[in-house]
Amino acid sequence: MGETSIRATGWARSFPVSGGVRAGRQWAREHLDALGWASAAPDTVDDVLLTVSELITNAHVHAHSSAQLVLLRDRRHLHVYVHDSSSALPRPKPPDAGRPDGRGLAIIDALADSWRTRPQADGKTIAACFLAPEQPEAEARTNG
Repeated sequence: MGETSIRATGWARSFPVSGGVRAGRQWAREHLDALGWASAAPDTVDDVLLTVSELITNAHVHAHSSAQLVLLRDRRHLHVYVHDSSSALPRPKPPDAGRPDGRGLAIIDALADSWRTRPQADGKTIAACFLAPEQPEAEARTNG
């Protein structure tokens, strides 16, 4: 049986309620640019950034909490985790044309390849997963 190695790269940062959404989106963009995703998968970058915005907004608005954002990239996926201090799990709302809010989870469901919520003793974490773009030249650089 062959040995399997897992390679992953990750970053983490906390974003306070004041100004956190814009700062979180900007921070995530810098890391996606460093991974080469801006040129390899610009549509996926847009999807990830919108997801980051929605998740940080939810932490600020619904949990009244700072948002701890973690990006973790393995060979096949980018995992986006946002943790807040509220134990209340998000519940998708039916669309209502008369209200501008309540669409965040539907947006995340449409953009991410998968997502889930994990309750924790000190709040909850929402995780969204995106398939990484094929980047053979980047893989060759990191393996050679």
